[in-house]
Amino acid sequence: MLRRLRYHIAVFFSVIGPGFITAVVDNDAGGIFTYSQAGARYGYLPLWTLLPITILLIVTQEMCSRMGAVTGKGLSDLIREEFGLRTTFFLMALLLFANLANVMANFAGVASSLELFHISRYISVPLAGAAVWLLIVKSSYERVERIFLFACSLYVCYLVSGILVKPDWREAAIYSVKPVLVFEPGYLQMLIGMVGTSVAPWMQFFLQAAVVEKGVTAKEYAESRIEVIVGCIVMSVIAFFIIVSCAGAIWSVKPRDITDATDAALALKPFGPYAYLLFAAGLFNASLFAACILPLSTSYTVCEGLGFESGVNRTFREAPIFYGLFTGLVVFGGGLILIPGFPLIKMILLSQVVNGALLPLVLGFMVALVNKKRLLKEWTNSAVYNAIAWAAVIVMSGLTLALVGLSLRQLAEG
Repeated sequence: MLRRLRYHIAVFFSVIGPGFITAVVDNDAGGIFTYSQAGARYGYLPLWTLLPITILLIVTQEMCSRMGAVTGKGLSDLIREEFGLRTTFFLMALLLFANLANVMANFAGVASSLELFHISRYISVPLAGAAVWLLIVKSSYERVERIFLFACSLYVCYLVSGILVKPDWREAAIYSVKPVLVFEPGYLQMLIGMVGTSVAPWMQFFLQAAVVEKGVTAKEYAESRIEVIVGCIVMSVIAFFIIVSCAGAIWSVKPRDITDATDAALALKPFGPYAYLLFAAGLFNASLFAACILPLSTSYTVCEGLGFESGVNRTFREAPIFYGLFTGLVVFGGGLILIPGFPLIKMILLSQVVNGALLPLVLGFMVALVNKKRLLKEWTNSAVYNAIAWAAVIVMSGLTLALVGLSLRQLAEG
């Protein structure tokens, strides 16, 4: 029994990476802003959403990682083979646009976090872009994954800053399990945004591609599934501490809206330099981390879907479209936010609209694919799991369509 336990532990550490990284990087600049805004405006009330969000995330991530391990193919590859090139091309075009806007948002997060330390964005963004490009283009998958896992560990900054703020832990515990609905547009939009920022289309494509490139097979999948679940739980724990940090630092003093994530960091200054510095450092780490992952995810997705060679283990000569697309996203994503007067907020809102329109389609394709016995054999969903999966599709479809409506209204008003 001890030998079997050692074997499972060894396999777990050999497959750790794709699921953990994908879930944790979901707390990017946009996610941090969303959770900070939730805590600053509504205090501890939104904490109850984290449990259903975690369940939804586990269901969607588990299906993708299982398909990757069993079929040895990425999600866009399977969609092209099963539903045709025209459908795949349409999905790839939407995803490319949405991800470019998200890359811009994360370079903006790099810029704003370092501006807190009086470093100009005209210095920080080009340096960050160069670092991102060199990391992906000049490294192997194994080295890139180790660096990503190290970046995941730096999210502990949010746990420490949350503790330093000394929030009301009793209220936090109560509202973590007590659903509260406030029927006002701001609160409902905040709830939709929390769900929308937690289950994004790019995540499904990146996770499955990473599982395939890492070489995880059905034989190791039991341990890979645990890794996916652990990653989803860690993501929600980080979100919990971001919310309670802002509830303790901002809402408890005076509930208000914040303009961006750096606004939340500044609000932590009265609680000592460490709380402020850790929150700012966490924002920089999360933004730079996501600025690596999102272009990489897009390159995997588009190249798989359209049949081009892809993978960090390949050279620039072996996969020119893959690296060319990655380079273009980094250059445009970082370069556009340096243009004075560029409408970054409108672009981010528009990306939410595209994500909202795309996510129900992606989830529908995923559930259809994971139930094809020709592809998955005995690894298809059980009846119970199918019920949970389709419920996730329906819930996410309704919420994301509502988010599309709200985002379009904001664009019209802006």
